[in-house]
Amino acid sequence: MSMIKTMPTAPRRADGPDGGSGGGGTPHAVVIGAGFGGLAAAIRLGARGYRVTVLDRQDAVGGRGAPFTVDGYTFDAGPTIVTAPFMFEDLWTLCGRSMAEDVELRALDPFYRIRFPDGHWMTCNGDPEAMRAEVAKLSPGDVPGYERFLKESRQIFHTGFVKLADVPFNTLWDMAKILPNLIWLRSDRSVHTHVSKHIKDERLRIGLGFHPLFLGGNPYEATSVYSLVAYLERQWGVHFVMGGTGQLAKGMAKLIETHQGNTVRLNSEVEQILVQDGTAKGVRLTSGEVMLADIVVSDADSAWTYQKMIPPEFRKRWTDRKLDRARYSMSLFVWYFGTNRRYDDVGHHSILLGPRYKGLLNDIFKRHTLAEDFSVYLYRPTATDPSMAPPGCDSFYVLSPVPHLDSGDDWTRIAESYRRKVAAFLEKTILPDLEQSVVCSRIATPLHFRDRLLSVKGAAFSLEPVLLQSAWFRPHNKSEDVKNLYLVGAGTHPGAGLPGVLSSARVLDTVVPDAKALV
Repeated sequence: MSMIKTMPTAPRRADGPDGGSGGGGTPHAVVIGAGFGGLAAAIRLGARGYRVTVLDRQDAVGGRGAPFTVDGYTFDAGPTIVTAPFMFEDLWTLCGRSMAEDVELRALDPFYRIRFPDGHWMTCNGDPEAMRAEVAKLSPGDVPGYERFLKESRQIFHTGFVKLADVPFNTLWDMAKILPNLIWLRSDRSVHTHVSKHIKDERLRIGLGFHPLFLGGNPYEATSVYSLVAYLERQWGVHFVMGGTGQLAKGMAKLIETHQGNTVRLNSEVEQILVQDGTAKGVRLTSGEVMLADIVVSDADSAWTYQKMIPPEFRKRWTDRKLDRARYSMSLFVWYFGTNRRYDDVGHHSILLGPRYKGLLNDIFKRHTLAEDFSVYLYRPTATDPSMAPPGCDSFYVLSPVPHLDSGDDWTRIAESYRRKVAAFLEKTILPDLEQSVVCSRIATPLHFRDRLLSVKGAAFSLEPVLLQSAWFRPHNKSEDVKNLYLVGAGTHPGAGLPGVLSSARVLDTVVPDAKALV
């Protein structure tokens, strides 16, 4: 069945912005979404000879990480930590440039500080001696176990990231080939179980094993493969982009437009992926405009891509029923605020834990219940780059993991009361006199992730990263249902986080044919 014949189409040119290759022209790739995965995919496709058009419904590039400015305060909307800068450098190299020409990265020391409910702090950085001292400060007997944990984290990194992150899982045989590795890594265990094998102090178990939360996962459920993050941080450090993470997205868009001669169109929302005889042929925008293409790459939420952009008759695997039964990540409550003073004793990244840990995670991930208590991540970029706020001021965001919209909470009603509770917690623990110092404020709730970012259930990281939703079990980078459709971003292999979404774009080098093969 054709979805094109019954739709009005714009005239097709042999090699123009609304057409495919037209038989002999340069093959055309349409990329849906200007998030980091979509921008990386566009650069890689451009380097392989494609004419690329990136379409995004927002008014700025960056997707979940699109920055915004209010009254002189600059805010990163999403990602704030760069842990694998070489993956970005690769993209600049493909365009014959150095990333330093467009983006300034600053290594952070410390990486972040964690405050436990008993008032003790743990400061994390890349110095082995300093980290051993931090572990010994909390639990001297756990230092040998910490060393064993790091050694295993390194082994997991070299298998789970170096060998597998950019390997496509198109068939069950692809999955079968790595089963010995998964068994050897004990991927059936959770991150928390893996850490607990080596560490006895519960505070250290939390401090060394919370990283899946940065990727939308529950440390008690996420596969132990995610323990590789501990080594990733140690090996390459934690970096900040001067001017905010949004500068990376702007730099990538510049590569696409200025150095590759391709196109990024904002305020252009894709309504449907056009499918003819089981093959993606282009997209239709909400404006009614039709753009034909030789291949389509979706950086939109994978569940949204299948449920909302592709008619059911073209979906044999990713049916509505399967997607409805899938497990989705938690959502987020984020409060962006600027103060009329500086808090110079507050670091760049702080994690402030509430009175419960496992119980709170159960409420969020399993019970889908908004609890009275919470834990938060506090981001103060002006600790490193004062230009992100007016002189003598600070910009912040504070993030609290919350259930996705299956909780049934009415965020239009409860958002402000939740903000006040978070503010009171910050005022008590780390930011004295906060409420009287706030001069600008903006809130994002699960409704933002659903309505603006088009994420199913308002899940902030798409599908939850559990073992049976990883690798072959996750939506494939090369669509199983539609020929010439490819997926990148948090909801496909290998998963969320900047290294994950950049790896998903690298997979395209393996599964998408070179442009010359389509001419």
